[in-house]
Formats: sequence, C-alpha cells, structure tokens
Amino acid sequence: MPFAYYRRLNKKQRRIYDASDEVSALPLSRPSAMRSLVHHVASALASEDRVQVERTSRALMDALCQQLDVPRARLQVRSVRPLDDWGELHGLYTPPEGRRLASIEVWMRTAQRKKVVAFRTYLRTLLHELNHHLDVQLLELEDSFHTEGFYKRESSLFKQLVNGTGL
Repeated sequence: MPFAYYRRLNKKQRRIYDASDEVSALPLSRPSAMRSLVHHVASALASEDRVQVERTSRALMDALCQQLDVPRARLQVRSVRPLDDWGELHGLYTPPEGRRLASIEVWMRTAQRKKVVAFRTYLRTLLHELNHHLDVQLLELEDSFHTEGFYKRESSLFKQLVNGTGL
C-alpha cells in the first residue's frame, strides 16, 4: 500500500513510485567479501575519528558500487547533524549532474548531545543514502522516492552486510 504522499504525486511520479515499490531486494553476489569493511567502519565509528569513519565508509560504499556495477558516488562524513525546526538531518543524497559525481553526506554525531550515533544507525543511514544512488544508477529511476520497496531494499543490503558479523 503506498504511503500517504502518493496521492499528491502526478502521473509520472506515480509511475516512478510504483516501479520503485516493486523492487524489494538488491542481492549482493559476494556479501561476505564486504564484512571486513563493515568491521572497519564499526571500529572507526567506535574510535570517534571522523576522518577514519569517512575513509572506511568510502571503502565500503565503493565496494558496494563496484559489486552492483554502478558508478561510485562521492562521500563526505560530517560531524554533528544539522538541526532545524523540522528535526535532525541524518544524511543527504545529491544526484549526479553533468560530469559531476553523485554525492552522499552522512553525519556521525547527534545534533542535541553531539554523541556518536550507534553503529547500526550509522550503517542504515549510509545504506539509505546509497539506496537513493542505486535507485538512480541501478534501477534507472528518474527520482528516488521513499517507498516500501525502498525501505525493503535498504534492509536487504543491511542484512546481507551484517549477517554473521556479530555486529
């Protein structure tokens, strides 16, 4: 069943939404090859070193893009999440434009208390933003909507990456 905002979409947007909703998983051919990278991200996050978190997250993201045969996206890990009336921003995806690569930004600290986020929360945020990139590059959708299929794809990637890691 579509989310409530579906009613506000025009015909073209509804077609994109429906196409997104139909895809519930993105199987990785070799998820076990990524598990050491997942551990490196967890260790970097535990160290609270933003540069290390960015470096290890970029390695994981680049490996995922390579395994899924999509162009890589730039990644920037920021420190404290922006806060506004609408809440905290966890991540941001900017699609590719012209010759410029797509861009992903994620934040590793909460806005209020400036604490490093939990590893699983951080990884889900990273995969959420990467999923927007995959919608555009892999599924060739003209837009990336938050559909049930989108969240299922995000979860499928997460489960493939963390299963058997003890994280």
